[in-house]
Amino acid sequence: MEVAMLAIRPLLPKLGSLLAGEFTLEKRVREGIDTLNRELKLMHAALGKVAKVPPDQLDEGVKIWAGMVRDLAYHMEDIVDTFMVRVYDGSSNPKNRVKKLLKKTGRLFSKGKDHHRISDALKQAVAQAEQLAEQHQRYEVETPDTGPGISIDPRIKAMYTDVTELIGIEEPREELINMLLQGDDWSNNPLKTVSIVGFGGLGKTTLAKTVYDKIKVKFDCRAFVSVSQNPDIKKILKDILFGLDKDKYAKIYNVSREASHLIDELIEFLNDKRYLIIIDDIWDEESWEIIKLSFFKKSLGSRLITTTCNVNVAKACCTSTDDIYRMKPLCDDVSRRLFCKRVFSPSEGCPHELSEVSQHILKKCGGIPLAIITIASLLANNHRMKTKDHWDAVLNSIGRGLTEDRNVKEMKKILLFSYYDLPSYLKPCLLYLSIFPEDHLIMRRQLILKWISEGIVYSEEEETSLYELGDSYFNELVNRSMIQPIGIDEEEKVEACRFVISV
Repeated sequence: MEVAMLAIRPLLPKLGSLLAGEFTLEKRVREGIDTLNRELKLMHAALGKVAKVPPDQLDEGVKIWAGMVRDLAYHMEDIVDTFMVRVYDGSSNPKNRVKKLLKKTGRLFSKGKDHHRISDALKQAVAQAEQLAEQHQRYEVETPDTGPGISIDPRIKAMYTDVTELIGIEEPREELINMLLQGDDWSNNPLKTVSIVGFGGLGKTTLAKTVYDKIKVKFDCRAFVSVSQNPDIKKILKDILFGLDKDKYAKIYNVSREASHLIDELIEFLNDKRYLIIIDDIWDEESWEIIKLSFFKKSLGSRLITTTCNVNVAKACCTSTDDIYRMKPLCDDVSRRLFCKRVFSPSEGCPHELSEVSQHILKKCGGIPLAIITIASLLANNHRMKTKDHWDAVLNSIGRGLTEDRNVKEMKKILLFSYYDLPSYLKPCLLYLSIFPEDHLIMRRQLILKWISEGIVYSEEEETSLYELGDSYFNELVNRSMIQPIGIDEEEKVEACRFVISV
């Protein structure tokens, strides 16, 4: 879907410039461009809806339709580019006026041919666009239901990971506990919320669960609930109540209650209690604004922990930026220890002949615990993966989708949750980063200018600065943890970035 959208985006501003009066067009040509422009905008909007759905949930007909839209967009861009080059008058510099005058007669005839050619091409393109629009309706090419469902969340295993299997969790666990319980009189302090933020696969849920298990005895009641991308607020509130008192609220799921009644029930239950509640995997500020109504600030040292991929959501959860815990990728040493513990027995360690290829594998994993554990499990569980050739094959398959291993598929689903949550205008911006080599330092200004030159960043409003718009896109990708910020300039702006997920 995104490739089709990426094909349409550069074409729309070009069609817009043709219609804006910069070029003298015959009536039939202008009408054709106007019709095609409208059809492509509608297709772009339809593709934006479909792009929110993971590919494995899409009907095959939707994919075929998107491919046909993409081909039409590429074909029309070639025609428009050729037309614009051939009929453009060139520079208005006086030095060029004599040459222009000498060529004028010949070019008039040539322009007539060009208008005739583009008119014929537009007729075909408009007919094809209208046919695609008809197919869109005839075969009911629409977005599948993305509301709350019963699909199994692959992240649930993170909540039940044996703490003895974890490597490198000790330091962040103690740092987070210190943020929650700092000071001798913490139990008399008002409610405090700490938010864990970081991109998918870093282990936010795992860290929150280990902290929860470590300090839960200090509280009167506790609960651990997950929100997810398509939150059912009433179910979340019921989950909190059930977690706080399983006996009292054993039948809570059998009762139909409005969200406001459930919030009142929570307020009454939590009154005069010190509680610890984990709200895991929050994706939007709106969900948090409703959930937080259940918690009073004056609450006997109660603590909330939230986890999210979005910096803006983390800020909304906390009263101070000091209460945000930013997760980082594992360092090289911890990454290697985690990898080796999963693949090799303690007695044998990593053989010398596999040392170099294992380093390359870890580099591709980028310090992401989920990626390291998944690839390590693939190597450990497959008895054929004992030779260097087999390890080289795994290395070359990373990032190319060449393996059918179930754990690898689950990992991809987790890492792609953040991608599918992106608005349609950000997905092409992120996909464009794939042109850069792995681990490449991408300068902010150069990236924004490349986005603009490729037509990925565009606006129909003439007064809009494309650079400022691209700058806001860059910031949003940083805040959504999709790119790793590198360096801060004198204006306190991120100077460069790296693409976070290469696996």
